[in-house]
Order: sequence, then C-alpha cells, then structure tokens
Amino acid sequence: MLDRLIAAVRAGESRALLLHGDPGVGKTALLDHLAAQARNCRVVRAAGVESERELAFAGLHQLCAPMLDRLEHLPVPQRDALGTAFGLSTGPAPDRFLVGLAVLGLLSEVAEQQPLICLVDDRQWLDRATAQILAFVARRLGAESIGLILASRSDRGDLTGVPELLVQGLPEPDARALLDTVPTGPIDTRVRDQIVLEARGNPLALLELTRGWAPAELAGGFGLPGAAAPSGDMAALSGDMEENFLRRVAALPRNARQLLLVAAADPSGDPALVWRAAGRLGIGGEAAVPVTEAGLAEFGGRVRFRHPLARSAAYRSASVQDRQEAHRALAAATDRTLDPDRRAWHRAQAAPGPDEDVAAELERSAGRARARGGTAASAAFLHQAAVLTLDPARRAGRALDAARAALRTGALDVTRELLAMAGAGPLTAVQRAGLDTMRAQLAFSTARGGEAPTLLLKAAGQLEAVDADLSRAAYLDAVSAAIFAGRLAGPGGDVLDAARAAVSAPPPPHAPRACDLLLDGTATGLHTGYAAGVPVLREALAAFRSGLSAEEQLRWMWPANITAIRIWDDDQWAALSARYVRLARDAGAFGELPLALTSRAHVLLFAGELASAAALTEELQAVKEATGSGLAPYGAMALAALRGEESAATAVIEATLEDATRRGEGIGITFAEGANAVLNNALGRYDEAMSAGLRANAYDHDPAGLCWTLAELAEAAARCGAAGPAADACDRLGVMADAAGTDWVRGVEARARALLSEGEAAERLYREAIARLGRTRMRVELARAHLLYGEWLRRERHPGLAREQLRTAHGMLETMGATAFADRAARELRAAGGTAHRRTTPARDEELTAQEAQIARMARDGLSNPEIGTRLFISARTVQYHLRKVFTKLGITSRSQLDRVLPRGPAG
Repeated sequence: MLDRLIAAVRAGESRALLLHGDPGVGKTALLDHLAAQARNCRVVRAAGVESERELAFAGLHQLCAPMLDRLEHLPVPQRDALGTAFGLSTGPAPDRFLVGLAVLGLLSEVAEQQPLICLVDDRQWLDRATAQILAFVARRLGAESIGLILASRSDRGDLTGVPELLVQGLPEPDARALLDTVPTGPIDTRVRDQIVLEARGNPLALLELTRGWAPAELAGGFGLPGAAAPSGDMAALSGDMEENFLRRVAALPRNARQLLLVAAADPSGDPALVWRAAGRLGIGGEAAVPVTEAGLAEFGGRVRFRHPLARSAAYRSASVQDRQEAHRALAAATDRTLDPDRRAWHRAQAAPGPDEDVAAELERSAGRARARGGTAASAAFLHQAAVLTLDPARRAGRALDAARAALRTGALDVTRELLAMAGAGPLTAVQRAGLDTMRAQLAFSTARGGEAPTLLLKAAGQLEAVDADLSRAAYLDAVSAAIFAGRLAGPGGDVLDAARAAVSAPPPPHAPRACDLLLDGTATGLHTGYAAGVPVLREALAAFRSGLSAEEQLRWMWPANITAIRIWDDDQWAALSARYVRLARDAGAFGELPLALTSRAHVLLFAGELASAAALTEELQAVKEATGSGLAPYGAMALAALRGEESAATAVIEATLEDATRRGEGIGITFAEGANAVLNNALGRYDEAMSAGLRANAYDHDPAGLCWTLAELAEAAARCGAAGPAADACDRLGVMADAAGTDWVRGVEARARALLSEGEAAERLYREAIARLGRTRMRVELARAHLLYGEWLRRERHPGLAREQLRTAHGMLETMGATAFADRAARELRAAGGTAHRRTTPARDEELTAQEAQIARMARDGLSNPEIGTRLFISARTVQYHLRKVFTKLGITSRSQLDRVLPRGPAG
C-alpha cells in the first residue's frame, strides 16, 4: 500500500494516509521506510511534541520551514496569512482557513518542481491549529503530486474521509524472530513466552522489555516477581513501556536525572539552551554519559529522546519541586527578546503559586499569539495567567478573556471551565454582560438552541446602563437568536419575549445606524404587528447601500438578508446576498460564509437557477467541512424538494427535523416541513403536503418567518378541499401583502386566493399573479402560477388556453430542473390534449460531474484557477486538472469557449 502511494505521487496524483496504532508498533519505522523509498521525491518531516501543543502553528512551522522560499508565489492574502501565523510579518490575526489554503498552495508550488512527500509523526501531540490545517489539506489534495502521511496513536479524529491504515503488532513467529535479534544471552523459555505474549507483537515493547535486566534474570526469571509462581503470572512484564522507561530513569545518578528532566521540559531540542539551563543547576557535561548509555536520549546537534514515552517518563517521574526548578532554569536561559513567549511559559510552569508578574507576562504573550493568529495559544496563555492571578477581580477578568479566546477555538469544555472561574469572581457590569453573552454563545454553539435568546436578553439588559450601543447589539443578537429558536425557545426566550424587551432598549446615542434600524424595525414588527415594522426595515436596508465599513456590513449582513426576505424585497435580497458572499470571501470570513452561501443559494433557487444553486450548495458543503459549521443543510433540502428528488429530500428532511429538535433550532422545523410540503405539492400528494404545511405554520408568533410556507399550505389545502386552512393561509399572506406591497408578495397572495375563487374572480387573480411575478426575479413562483392557471383552465373546459399556460409552465420548470413540477405540468398538458416535449439530449453541463460543472461555471464567469481553488478549498493545480477533463468532455480547447457551451441562466 505504501509503495503504491509513492508510485501514485510520482505519477502526478496526490494521496493522504493516516497510520494509526499503539505506541511502539512501528509507525515511525513505516515513515522511515517511506522516506527511504521516495527516490526522486522531496521529503519533508515534522513531529508533534506534547509540550508544544499550546503553541499555535508550531508543528506546521516544522513542516513548512524548509519550503518558505516558495512563499512569495502564493496569492497575497494567503502569503500574508501564513507569514503572520509564522511570525514572519505582523498584521491582524489571520483566518485559520486562509492559512490552510496557503499551506495547500505552498505544498502545490513545491510539488510543481518535484513530487513532494510530507511525513508527520505523533499527530496526537500536534498543536490544535496545525492538526486542523493538516486535516483540511489532507481532504483537499487532488492532482498536485503530493503525499501527506500522518502517524498517530489514535484513530482519525477530525480526519474523516482520509484513508487510514491500522498498524498492528507482529505475528507471533515474527515477534520471536525479532526477540532473537536482541543481544541479551539466553532467555528462559517461560520468560520468552511471557514477553512475546504481553508485548502483543509490539516491536518496541519486544526490544525495550529485555533492556535493563541482567542476563541471569532473563535466563531464569530471577528478580522477576512471581516468575516462579506455578501460574506463570509475571506482572512485571506488563507490556507497559513507560514503566520500563521510568525504571531506567530512576536508576540514573541524580545529576543525570536532572539533565534529562531539563531536556524533557523544553521541547525545542536546542542543546545550547538545555546546557545553559543545566549549567544554572550546576550540572556538567559528564551527566549526559549515563543518560546516553541507558538509551534514553542523545545530546548532539539536537537533543533527541529515544521515544516520546522516554520524555514523558523523565518529566512525570520528577517531583513538582524538581520540575519547577527545571523550568526556572530554562526560563533564565531563554532570551527574553528572541523568544519571550517560551520564556513566559517556562516561568509559569516554575511558579509555585500565584504570581502577578508572571501572569502579566503571560497576558502579553497572549496578545502576541493573538496577533499571529494563534487563538489556541492565546487561550492557553490567558488560562495560565488567570490561574496564577491572586487578585479576584483581575483573575475573573483574565478568565473571561481566556474564555473568549477558547470559545473561538471551539474548545467548549475549556470555555465552560473558564466561564465558571470568571463567574466566581467580582465582575464589572460590562464584564458580567460579557459573561452572559458568552454563555449564550456557548449554548448556541453546543445546541443551537433554546436558551441562547434568554441569556442574550439578560446580557443586553445589564449593558443598558453601561453602553447603549453594546446593549442594542446584544438585543439584536437576542432577537435574531429567538427567531432561530422559534417554537423551541426556552422560557423567556420566545420571539415575543425578545421583541418586548428590545422595544424598550435605550435609544442610540447618535443618529440611527443600519443595525439600530434593523433592531427597531424587527422588534416593532414582532411586538406591535407586522405592518408597523416594515417602513423602518425598508429604511434599514437602504442604509446598507453606503456608509458602512466592510467589517460593519459583515457583522450585520445576516439579519439584513433575513430582513429582505421577511419584507418580500427580492431586489434587495438578491443584491445583499451577492454582497454577503463577496464580503465573506474577500475577508476570508469563513465563519460567515456558510450563512452567506445559504442565503445566496436560496435566491438562485427562487430565480429558477437550480444548477447554480446546486454549485453553491456543493461549495457550502466544502466550507462546512472545512469550518466545522453546524448549520442545517437548508439549501440542499430546498434544492432536493424543488427538484422532486423524493428519496434524497426525505432523507435530509428527516435528518434536519431530528437534528433541529435536538438542538432547539425551531426554525429548522419550519423549513424542513416547508420543504416537505413543496416536495409533496410537486408530486401531487396534496394530503401529505397539507399535513406538512400545517406543521410548518403551526408556530404563529413570528408571521414573517412563514413567508414561504403559507403559500404551500394554501395550495395543498385548496387541492384537498380544506377551505378553512387555505383561507387562513391566504389571510395571513394578505396581512404581509398589504404592508410590504411588493410584486413578489402580491403575486403569491393573488395566486393563493385564486385557488379559492371561481369564474372571473379566479381568472383575474391568476392573471394578476402572473403579471406581478413576471416583474420579479422569482421565476419558480411565476412558473408555478402558470401551472396552477393552466390546471384551472383545463378544469373550466378551456383546453386550448390551458395548453398555452401548461406548455409555458412545463418549459420553464423543465429548463430549471424542477423535475417533479415539470412532470406534473406534463400530465396536465397531456390531459388537455397537448404533448409535452422533453429534451432528447442532455445539456452540455450534464455530461460533467458536480465538481467539474461547478469549476467550469466559475471559469466561465472569469475566475482564475487560484480564485476557484480558494472558493472550493482545493489547489490551483487540481482546478487545472479538472478543467482539462471539462474541455475534453465538452469538446473545447480553452476557457474562452465555456461561455458558448455553458450558457448563463437568468440574472439573479
């Protein structure tokens, strides 16, 4: 398998592989084998070090340092991000996934010159940032001539989707053969059998368990407790290599043990630093001799331990006082100018108790780490600073800062612990509100759910007397969270509770900004009535057109997009969603990108551009995998329902209902049941559609949240003869139509009311619906209006007129890819005496895979290979590989011809 991997990389392909197994089972030996076999390839190596787990990007720097001469070939945002992460330049903290893209690009650049093999040992001890980025890269390798092989004690962790190889112990005959190679003299048969049995084929155990025993002990079992017991129980040969290393450490002279401890306490492997620290403890060079003879470590150009367990044994076997002395010596020997953060960390480990001077230095280190993008390191420094702080108020404040950093890293258990520490101390009003805000954000991160609005409302209330702007921002977050929680909100966190509190928020201390108008309009609409909020919300959206920084726009772009939907403004929604995606991409704000892509995908779905929406949905999935976003698959669910893909839609609807209920995400139930209603309306199963529509619309505290689902209920109920539910849905649509007054909502309302009308009234309403929807971007709504009008005309015995409407509907729906609705139109058209003509040949882009089609459209739209790679989290070289396949399939020779073979859909 490993030889095939090397061959594939030499042939221009890329491969990733996770080797995992017990300590000592031979993972490192396999990496050495790969390095030896990788002839004509460039080999770079790195290894995780347990004591460096809190130093962000430490492992990544090991791996990439030999290749940084190619850094200048990366796109500027990626180059800057990686340079900042490695401390090569200063700047704002880089987004973690810009760094991931930079690493992928750097490896690809190097592989352009020569196939590249990257070997990473002890992955379980890599710092979190490095582990995340290498997992990101491993999942996105394509055709770059890169091999990435990671060895770990544990299994895949966050490497889902990466091939794996479980490294197991040797078979018994091979284990005995290996044992025979150890120059120990004769081994008693019972001792040999027990060693082989308890080593379980582990090569290092087989070699290490025989070391340190006298020949007489091995020959007859003398000195092994229980060796002569009839049961043959030899507990000392437990197979625990660390116990063996511990025994060998204990046998060393004291000065040798101290030297080994100093080396174990510093992961840099810098012999000059170790010897400087040892000198401060009065340890001379002669102390290294017994350490080397015991086979525990070597002191040469680098300090190297025989095995990570040897380092662990040396450190953990020492007393707390000895460890503190070692760290104190290392801190004194570390240059405060060249490596201030490592010095601060050693000082912290040396502190016997609270120490304000050390805590302040750690706080400064946290600031430097944060500037480099090392959020995890920043959190670790701040956490340690809080622990070493005696003053209760300062301790609480530092714990709060540490919790904020830990929450950004996704370390939710650590965040919970730090918030508890902060909450136990005296906090200012602003800090107390910050604590409650983070508790709400933690609740939202862990369960998406119900208690977040209540916690945010509490924080907003506390901030009222302290900072009006922060208070209003918290109120807007609370209202947004309440809309998200919907029917599953906890006590006091319903949208009506949130709106009631928000309308009493302190006024802004300046002219209202866009976010102020969003808060006032949304809260008023929920508290007083839909119509009362619409004028203010229109003003809010107008304020987004100019005068806002990119950061301000990103902060509030999600509620702005939602507002455009809630007031039925399709033009504003289209413009805002496009800008949202652009801002998120340009800023590398991958935390915002899933929301931005979801909003944009829905615009395209309503516009009938299902292929483009599908491409965004594919991109969204890649972003969610990269970021770990827990956002429900709203785009994929709506797409499958509109296409009429019953099995796919049903699976994602059921999964979303289960997940949303578990997390307290009530809006997920509304959307899932709404998609269920769309699917069944498309399939003509109106009774099932009505049941789903009733469930979707059961929560009526947020009328604007039902803007899409009410029309589905009206259609299904009318087809089932349930006049009551249909009329109620029409009336609720009418309230929004009267207030918003856009062609979109007026057209949807007219179409719904036509279903309950007869004669001239019905015809007038159908014509109004078609006229109004024809002036919007909402082409799916327009096609469905033609379909319903044609069905009504056929039942009214106007077959000629019916065929005209049904033929229009069928053509539009089939071109869009709304297959089930198109089939419904075809059935009606045949019943009216017409013929439904299907396309006899697939569109050119249907010959492509989903990823090929997505890349082809981006290339058609003028994006360069690096830009496409950035959006899809793949390398530019992989983009080129896919484009070559696209050109072959489509019979073209250049990207300039893509516009001819992949025509664009309607503007959206």
